[in-house]
Amino acid sequence: MILDAIVVGAGQAGLSMGYWLSKSNYRFIIIDGRTRIGDTWRKRYDSLTLFTPRCLSALPGLALKGKPQGFPTKDEIADYLEQYALTFDLPIQMETEVISMDKQDDIFFLTTTKGTFQTRQVTIATGPFQTPFIPEIAKNLSPKVFQIHSSSYREPSQLKSGNTVIVGGGNSGGQITVEIASKKKVFLSVGQKPRYLPLSIFGKSTFWWFNQIGLLKVNRDSIIGQKIRSVGDPIFGFELKNYIRDGKITILPRTIKCEEQTLRFLGGEELEIQNIIWATGFKSSYHWIQIPYACDERGNPIHHRGVSNVAGLYFLGRPWQNNRSSALLTGVGSDAEYLSQVILCH
Repeated sequence: MILDAIVVGAGQAGLSMGYWLSKSNYRFIIIDGRTRIGDTWRKRYDSLTLFTPRCLSALPGLALKGKPQGFPTKDEIADYLEQYALTFDLPIQMETEVISMDKQDDIFFLTTTKGTFQTRQVTIATGPFQTPFIPEIAKNLSPKVFQIHSSSYREPSQLKSGNTVIVGGGNSGGQITVEIASKKKVFLSVGQKPRYLPLSIFGKSTFWWFNQIGLLKVNRDSIIGQKIRSVGDPIFGFELKNYIRDGKITILPRTIKCEEQTLRFLGGEELEIQNIIWATGFKSSYHWIQIPYACDERGNPIHHRGVSNVAGLYFLGRPWQNNRSSALLTGVGSDAEYLSQVILCH
């Protein structure tokens, strides 16, 4: 049977697309290689809390229970996504990993661990967090050093005794550093001095204020959008700043070299370590898309607002796909609605 559409990925992006497609008579299915909906969130570090409030952390059609201005935990979001799929009875097949995808004439062929699917249209909704990125210099570290990517970190008990360095100054790296600092001395290696914004202002989430003044809907190509993209995300909350002030966390420059059990930092400073956590983000992995002109020479999808150069192929959940909120729970639904309208018109 040739389907009308397949959505690859059953995270927040894929579920949002499923919500909008389910309002049509399209024959479609959502496939995902994981065992359980929400596992991407469920398997993150135990103390992970979102910096967007519940009122801005829901998908179309279903509110997130709890105090609207409160900040949900990662397990809360995982359970919510699972409930979302059940509420709207979305056609989902888990444990179905895509091995390759090509296109012949007007039909896409998706070879998976559960057989081959044929469809007229495909939405890639695997999101921005696909393959953990660890710098090449990590290979020079001794096996005596416990090293791990932030996506595999769970809690401080995983660490050996001795010096611990977190490399990377994003919000995940900041949260992990603060958690470890409550147990032991820790170092944070960053390329630039962290910038901070409060989690809440006058009892309302900072993101609630962003939404009120329109910052979450700022287009990626606008002057304001380009400015926000150029400076990167700040650290939300002041816990990290306070721990640094109190000497519980030591800031170090960018890590430029690893050798056995020693790290070297920009400026020449060195430190012997026993643990290192790479909070260095993720990279896209679309190697399985075997269709010319779907991705550029660096492997990134070629698209405008999620619409690919390849007829019938779409991307969803990319950072700044359309605006600041495109990769957030609060924004992916509107991007999905836009793409669903494009899909249903073809």
